[in-house]
Amino acid sequence: MQTGTIDSSAGDYRVLAVQIRDAGLLARRPGYYSLKIVLTIAAFAGGWAALLIVGNSWATLGVAVFLGVMFTQLGFLGHDAGHLQVFRSRRANRLLGLLVANALIGLSFGWWVSKHDAHHAHPNEVDRDPDIGEGLVAFNSSDGLAGGNRNLTRLLARWQAGLFFPLMLLRSAGLHVSGIERLFRQRDRATVGEGLLIALHAALYLGAVLWVLSPLRALAFVAVQQGVFSLYLGCSFAPNHKGMPIIEGSTGMSFARRQVITARNIAGGRFTNFMLGGLNYQIEHHLFPTMPRPNLARAQSTIRAFCIESDLGYCEDTLVGSFRQAVRHLRAVSAVPALGH
Repeated sequence: MQTGTIDSSAGDYRVLAVQIRDAGLLARRPGYYSLKIVLTIAAFAGGWAALLIVGNSWATLGVAVFLGVMFTQLGFLGHDAGHLQVFRSRRANRLLGLLVANALIGLSFGWWVSKHDAHHAHPNEVDRDPDIGEGLVAFNSSDGLAGGNRNLTRLLARWQAGLFFPLMLLRSAGLHVSGIERLFRQRDRATVGEGLLIALHAALYLGAVLWVLSPLRALAFVAVQQGVFSLYLGCSFAPNHKGMPIIEGSTGMSFARRQVITARNIAGGRFTNFMLGGLNYQIEHHLFPTMPRPNLARAQSTIRAFCIESDLGYCEDTLVGSFRQAVRHLRAVSAVPALGH
């Protein structure tokens, strides 16, 4: 996607930014986040208490489903902390991120923030957005299908549309492994602290499960809990950009155009907002990443008007419709012959 004209949306965005700031939509929401953090962590703790109460029974698989949901809800809090939405202080946001990500979920917060910042800087841009072509899923014709990939990877890439949802079950495993690999590579003071928190999480998680459950039931519990976490997390993030335009190479387009044309909102009310952790307002979030989650809905009408007036478009669909677009795009990519083959 190339542009050889002056992008007027750049100047318009500066006007929008002043309008959003003057409306108080970038102001922190301490009351909202205080309640949100307390209730989410309390529900998370309640899930582990339920495991102890139910005991060595197959009924604990229901608890595993609940904890899979709560892991994702904690992940949304980590996402907000990573964008400095919760506290004014960068240090306070980092401490919250380390608590919910490393200690409670077992994921490297530092690794994720670095990766996610790169995504926000270059959404859907080939070779610059780490979220496209991640793993075995290819989102443009040369990604994952080109020469140099192993035969199994190319084969799976060709069937990626059908494997889109099954592969989401492995998402949490990939996040755990990638974060730990980064900790071993970097080996500085910060990563040592992160590593200790992840080790503490693993010890407490596995210790609790194996103390309460028999080995077979423990294995089933972990599989269900991590599977629900993976699927829920994947289904929350996938609608945001999958199937949206891919940017090839340097284009010189403005920040606003880059963020808007590659993002998709999910229509819905408060329940959708709760279940998707505010990610359903993806356009608003990408234009103003530090905007607190509860302010995104309030900013939507202003930002939608800006997008339409600036000829940027404003993509919004239902959750099911967004998945249809993503799978349709994957089928189209899979049908393109691999380069050099």
